[in-house]
Amino acid sequence: MSNIKKIWKSFAEKHPTLAQFLVFFVVSNGVTVLQLILMPVFKNIFGMTSLIDMNFQVGRIGSNLDGSPYYIFNYAAGGLSSGGGGGLAYFAAVEITMLIAQVINFFVQRNVTFKSNSSIAKAAMWYVIAYIIISIGAAALQGLYKAPIYDLFMNKFHMGSGGETIADVITMIINSAISFWVFFPIFKVIFKEKK
Repeated sequence: MSNIKKIWKSFAEKHPTLAQFLVFFVVSNGVTVLQLILMPVFKNIFGMTSLIDMNFQVGRIGSNLDGSPYYIFNYAAGGLSSGGGGGLAYFAAVEITMLIAQVINFFVQRNVTFKSNSSIAKAAMWYVIAYIIISIGAAALQGLYKAPIYDLFMNKFHMGSGGETIADVITMIINSAISFWVFFPIFKVIFKEKK
């Protein structure tokens, strides 16, 4: 085990950015697995409440190809299996899952990956700003792929609720991949290690 530590330490000293990227990759995938576990739990809990029947369609930015409104956050009332968008229940499940994951991600990436000793308050402020911008961008992009993925697995493959679960996983992975590629350069800036 000590040989592995020596090899890693030598590698990290010679290639610090690549070493950070590899640790970032492992941590990010761990956080994604946590999201894959938490999201269905919160979705099921909130799906049993009246939140599922509350429309949450915010930020209209034009129209879809079929002429229907295109929203940044598009969670129409009703369950996905009945043709709805999951309503406020689905939105709350997504956001609470993301909040938990991002709080863990912030501290682990700051302390383990980047070994930052800069101001935690300043880093947290920039992290929150970046998170909000990335979340809005990723939500806007979801309008392009979310409905076709759910339609494919639930309707075209006739998988019903099993297809819904597969579509949930795929959309979470796509969302995580977007965040992954955008956050690494941002972390390099906000998580400085002062000598």
